[in-house]
Amino acid sequence: MRRLGWANALLGLGAVLLLVAAVLYLAPSGDYILLPENARPLEPLVHVQGEKPDPNGGGIYYVAVDVRKASLLEKAFPRIHEGATLVPAHEINPAGESDRIRRQADLRDMAQSQKFAAAVALRQLGYKVQVRKRGVLIEAVAADFPATGKLQSGDVVVAVDGAPVRSVGDLRRLMEPKKPGDEVRLKIRRNGKTRDVTLKTVANPKNPKQAFLGVVISDDAEVVKLPVDVRINLGNVGGPSAGLAFALDLVDELGRDVDHGNRVAATGEIELDGSIRPVGGVKQKTIGARRSGMDLFLVPGENAAEARRYADGLRVIPVDSFQQALRELATAAPNA
Repeated sequence: MRRLGWANALLGLGAVLLLVAAVLYLAPSGDYILLPENARPLEPLVHVQGEKPDPNGGGIYYVAVDVRKASLLEKAFPRIHEGATLVPAHEINPAGESDRIRRQADLRDMAQSQKFAAAVALRQLGYKVQVRKRGVLIEAVAADFPATGKLQSGDVVVAVDGAPVRSVGDLRRLMEPKKPGDEVRLKIRRNGKTRDVTLKTVANPKNPKQAFLGVVISDDAEVVKLPVDVRINLGNVGGPSAGLAFALDLVDELGRDVDHGNRVAATGEIELDGSIRPVGGVKQKTIGARRSGMDLFLVPGENAAEARRYADGLRVIPVDSFQQALRELATAAPNA
């Protein structure tokens, strides 16, 4: 009888612990968790007029990150998932934005990345693409830098020291001669009106010799018309980081052998001039590409060091432009 009593007690305790674990796993915390997702092929999701079959296999793949509220159990023990990263809510939804607002912004970024990728890819193949450039969009302003309180998200820079700015390339070219401590006069467009803003630059935290304003920028441009029909459907996947993969896949589907038989994963935000911008979630994306059996993983140059920490045998190739990505893939050894 005593043994039965102990057995029943242990069974009861086990049931209670399972119930507590279930509650902790289902109950959301205030933080978010980033998790890897497997790499996925773009070929069935991208349709372009005049596309041709791939003669040698391989393919271009995109990698995404699963972003969701962390449960109380995941917050306490994030290592129950491979490659998990806990992130405070304010980093995912700045200024108290809701998940819905962030989701809408991510879907807008995805739509723009598709248009920019199509424009870059088709231009690479010799097509004429009609684009209307309107300046440089301020996407975000970092705290405690010169732009704080003077610029805001949604502003559009249209001139620097009187010289017109129509693209990110223009802004970077005009800022390149500046040294930390120099003043820069920006003409911006805000709510349909223009105004002048003067800022004193500081040293870039990543490059002390480079003048820095503390803003996240992108092209404020509209792809007016593409010469061929392009349709890309990734469902509910949002954000701009698949732009490089889109452009590579489009060139591949239109007959140029981009992958050379390799399974190529790629991440990076693409600009209309073909430059590739760094992205977030590189840890998760690298793990997703590795465990999906990719041969190569193309990442923006600034993300390469982080990607290599989690590559574990996966070949990581840093690229800073679409043209560089094509050159690197052209010289990569074919998959045996």
